[in-house]
Amino acid sequence: MTTDAGQQRKVLFLTPQLPYPPEQGTAIRNYNLIAQVARTHRVALLSLVQRPPSCTELACLAALCERVHTVPAPVRSLPDRLRTLLLSREPDMARRLWCAAFWQALQELVASWQPDVVEVEGIELGRYARLLRRRYGARPAIVFDDHNAEYVLQARAASTDWRLPRRWPRALYSTVQARRLRRFEAQLCREADATVAVSPEDAHAIGAIARGVRVLTVPNGVDTTRYRPGLPDSLPLKHPAVVFTGKMDYRPNVDAVLWFANTAWPLVQALHPDATLYVVGQAPTRTVTALRARIGIEVTGYVEDILPYFGGADVYIVPLRVGGGTRLKVLEAMAAGLPLVSTTLGAEGIALTPGQDAVLADSPSELAAQVSALLSDRARAAALGAAARAFVEQHYDWAKVVPPLLELLGRV
Repeated sequence: MTTDAGQQRKVLFLTPQLPYPPEQGTAIRNYNLIAQVARTHRVALLSLVQRPPSCTELACLAALCERVHTVPAPVRSLPDRLRTLLLSREPDMARRLWCAAFWQALQELVASWQPDVVEVEGIELGRYARLLRRRYGARPAIVFDDHNAEYVLQARAASTDWRLPRRWPRALYSTVQARRLRRFEAQLCREADATVAVSPEDAHAIGAIARGVRVLTVPNGVDTTRYRPGLPDSLPLKHPAVVFTGKMDYRPNVDAVLWFANTAWPLVQALHPDATLYVVGQAPTRTVTALRARIGIEVTGYVEDILPYFGGADVYIVPLRVGGGTRLKVLEAMAAGLPLVSTTLGAEGIALTPGQDAVLADSPSELAAQVSALLSDRARAAALGAAARAFVEQHYDWAKVVPPLLELLGRV
């Protein structure tokens, strides 16, 4: 299986969901990594799937990959999760996607295709990485792409939830998970031949629990041809339009939207009574859906095409208080030339210049003031959006962020 450093390698990607269509964060990163790696190396894919993939989806992936194999994702019940919580020292994420059929398919692929490198996309597939090492030893090499420093994400979630008594059960759960993740995440990074992080902040966090491990930063990128200035407002939206996008059963997104809607949005409406807040994304929770009852807030649920919302947005917001890694939504909005108002955490990991490429604000009153100011001053909003676009083109196009990974795959 071995080749000399720098030569073309056979790279097997393991993904927790089918990376096509690239509509959500993990799938977007995985698809674009595969597309870029396939230009230099030979690629195969083994993916868990929630439903049988369509012929079109498989054909699009087959254009990049020599082999595409899928396995139905396991369904883990609440009792199973409770047993892990009470009877195991492992974090829930270590068992969430465990599936004997996936492990069997992985062994068969290693035997038949003989990859030089297995790239493990995310901590939920970490058990497979550890089993690979025990089963096969040093080859194939294992690259672990830690999409978030997960122990940090859970610690931040706990810190936020401890503030409200009704969230204390969640806070306790996250506290326990953060402690377990520290140990599990560190073990994965130490056992892998290489670890990849999405930001310098995450790389530092990984280094803090896995001392001596060298971490390569490969940031999230953006397709600057898909997300571009001048997208049409084809719906059209009600203006002025303030837009947030994201999967709306994802805990950090839910917290962000509810916090902004309850604390900052009324202040924006006081100055701009005709403004509409659009919450765009699939699977909104009951608490998010309830925002539809409020004047000036629209919750869309799943939309087939997100681009009209970027085309119609007057201001794009990222009021995140919980999370890790880097937000693809930030890069997408900036690539579309939108004026962005974000919390410091929301823009974490992206080396933008506050006030020049985007506006950062961390309190409800500051967020409301910055959004209101951009809605009032369209010239400043346009200038901010133009600077954002130029910044992303220079630093975060996928073709510019992936070369260090290509070099790594050629030498591990």
